[in-house]
Amino acid sequence: MKKVEAILRPERLEDVRGALDSLERAGMTVIEVKGHGIQGGLTQHWRGEEYHVSLVPKVMVMTVVHDHEVQEAVETILSAARTGVMGDGKIFVTPVEQAIRIRTGESGPQAV
Repeated sequence: MKKVEAILRPERLEDVRGALDSLERAGMTVIEVKGHGIQGGLTQHWRGEEYHVSLVPKVMVMTVVHDHEVQEAVETILSAARTGVMGDGKIFVTPVEQAIRIRTGESGPQAV
C-alpha cells in the first residue's frame, strides 16, 4: 500500500476530488494547509501598498491506495490539479506499513 499526498491550489480541490471519486478505489482526507515552495510566497497589492504573503493557502488531499493503483491515482491528480502556473503544488508517495479499519479490526490491504 502507498499513501499519496497532494498539496494543491484550493480552487482545484473540487476537480481533484471529482477525479479521484471517479476511480472508485479509496477514500480521501482533505486538510487546509499553508506553505510555500520555490517561489517563497507571493506579493500582493492592496490600496496602493505592497504586501508579501510568505505562507500561501493550499489544500492537502491524502489517500491510501494499493501498490498497483499508485500510477493511476498520481496521473488522475496531475491532470485535475495542473494549471501550468508556478504554485500548482506537489505530490508525495510514501509506503504504508499497515492499515487497520477501526470499526471491524480488519488489517492490511482489505482495510483500505
